[in-house]
Amino acid sequence: MAPAKILLQLDGDAQPSVFDSVVAVDSGVDQLFRHGSVEAEQVAGLVHGLLFTRKPDDLRYSAVFVGGSNVSQGEALFKAVKKAFFGPFAVSVLLDPNGSNTTSAAAVHLAGKHVDLENAKALVLGGTGPVGQRVARLLAGSGAEVRIGSRSLDRANVTCEAISKQVSSGNLVPISNAESSDLAAALEGVQIVVAAGAAGVQLLSEEERKQAKDLVVAIDLNAVPPLGLEGVDMQDKAKLRDGAACYGALGVGGTKMKIHRTALEKLFEQNNQIFDAEEMLDLAKKLEE
Repeated sequence: MAPAKILLQLDGDAQPSVFDSVVAVDSGVDQLFRHGSVEAEQVAGLVHGLLFTRKPDDLRYSAVFVGGSNVSQGEALFKAVKKAFFGPFAVSVLLDPNGSNTTSAAAVHLAGKHVDLENAKALVLGGTGPVGQRVARLLAGSGAEVRIGSRSLDRANVTCEAISKQVSSGNLVPISNAESSDLAAALEGVQIVVAAGAAGVQLLSEEERKQAKDLVVAIDLNAVPPLGLEGVDMQDKAKLRDGAACYGALGVGGTKMKIHRTALEKLFEQNNQIFDAEEMLDLAKKLEE
């Protein structure tokens, strides 16, 4: 009989995410060990407890999920998890704090259904936030020219520089969208718009969207009114509006959940898999095959 599938859930929040726990159980995890308020310096001890109780051949039945609402904190925990491995003592790890990796992978994958990403021009509104940065990173890694929109040009510049270090061949352009005239210029020639800003903040009006004559696909990742893209319903899924295929947050959510569940299942196929944003996007593509 195979050993039980054990998932160690590490969360920087005081209470580990119930959402992530439910998805783990629905994905076939037998035993879920949930830890909240985790600090990076505590990670090695927790991970070693997972590693040393099983022989190397059985470590594929153990895995780590790093979540939480704070993406930067999640990234620090993720780094600490990988640092705790040595020799044959390693397990597969999935990073998805605040759903940032699964959501961005779903958005980019859906955009790619309508546009050849390698030759596309894209505008990511709210591009300096955690989800926006990942969307921009995945689009740039797919060959698109990515305009990163922010009310602060300085923040957009910093984000472009950071992503350029991760995607050396990326074509990234910082954009200020503080004024309507700036936004109109940023939309020129753009086929893809993704709104990834803070909840309840409108980033693009319906009239501005209609004036984007080259727009092929518009994706809004905000489900809290007012929505990020005015005139796009949160349940839209490839709904044609003014000639563009539109997706709302719930329309993206089905694909996001499929990626999330499948990644959790795949954690237990071997003990050396790392699932970050790029691996999530690769997984999304394979789900369509």
